[in-house]
Amino acid sequence: MIPPAAAPDFLTRAGWGNARIEPLAGDASFRRYFRVIEPSRRAVLMDAPPPHEDPRPFIGIARHLCALGFAAPAILAEDLDHGLVLLEDFGDARMREMVDAGDVDEAATYTATVALLAELHRHPPANVPPYSRKEMHREAGLLTEWHCPAVGLTVDADGYHVAWDTVFDRIDDVPSVTVLRDYHAENIMLRDGLEGHARLGLLDFQDALVGHPAYDLVSMLQDARRDVPEDIETQMLVEYQRLAQPGTAFLDSYAILGAQRNAKIIGIFTRLWQRDGKPRYLDFLPRVWGYLERDLAHPALAEVAAWFDANIPADKRGGYLKDPA
Repeated sequence: MIPPAAAPDFLTRAGWGNARIEPLAGDASFRRYFRVIEPSRRAVLMDAPPPHEDPRPFIGIARHLCALGFAAPAILAEDLDHGLVLLEDFGDARMREMVDAGDVDEAATYTATVALLAELHRHPPANVPPYSRKEMHREAGLLTEWHCPAVGLTVDADGYHVAWDTVFDRIDDVPSVTVLRDYHAENIMLRDGLEGHARLGLLDFQDALVGHPAYDLVSMLQDARRDVPEDIETQMLVEYQRLAQPGTAFLDSYAILGAQRNAKIIGIFTRLWQRDGKPRYLDFLPRVWGYLERDLAHPALAEVAAWFDANIPADKRGGYLKDPA
């Protein structure tokens, strides 16, 4: 977590030349974050190094969300050639830790996140690509591409695609919305002294697409990084349906998109271990497999569930992978 070489000049041009730079966080991508500190103010420096990362989608969605009245970080300065962006600092009160510590009410906090989604979904979507069926297939295929070989399985990849194609036909046709795609408790900051949507500081939305409104609910309520109680998930689904009135097939779509997302995550987390040398993501696999098993039990997933039963035996599920190191 050494600051990029271009950071001092960038900060000087942005009017932050006397600031101290401290490591803040890295993530599953090549992006890194630093806190930029002066006596009376502070900001966050995003390092999104080209050619691996492009900060322009993040900047575009941040400005879109801010224009709609949501709390995305203000863009204070940018240097696209070096992949540097100076952002508003939302502080340290992340939803995940605040809920886990009991510092905020779990149900009330999740209710606020659901209300934010319902409000976002009332607005026309951002100018970003669609969450196409081709992309959904590609993501679901990460499980057969990465995880199945890692557990010693040779599986029917063509049958997997066919099963998903049948199931995707059951996703209900509702108006498309902005899908943030990584909307969960580690990407929401709880901002002091604010209420309503302004209290929820949104992060990590650079991969946003236009898609189904159930997807971000799945991301929040089947969170790969923390256990969301099943009763909370049920309550929040009822609350979203009360606010948004999405139609009678919504829960079918929620289960389908839940299974698709969880299959994708299993594949990605296996890849992060094998390809990128990040074994800590294996610790999340038992939780994600648990969500996936629940989704596969839904009648709308019958063909995909049958494929799993035929190709992945019970003793190869559940995320038992361990890094040999």
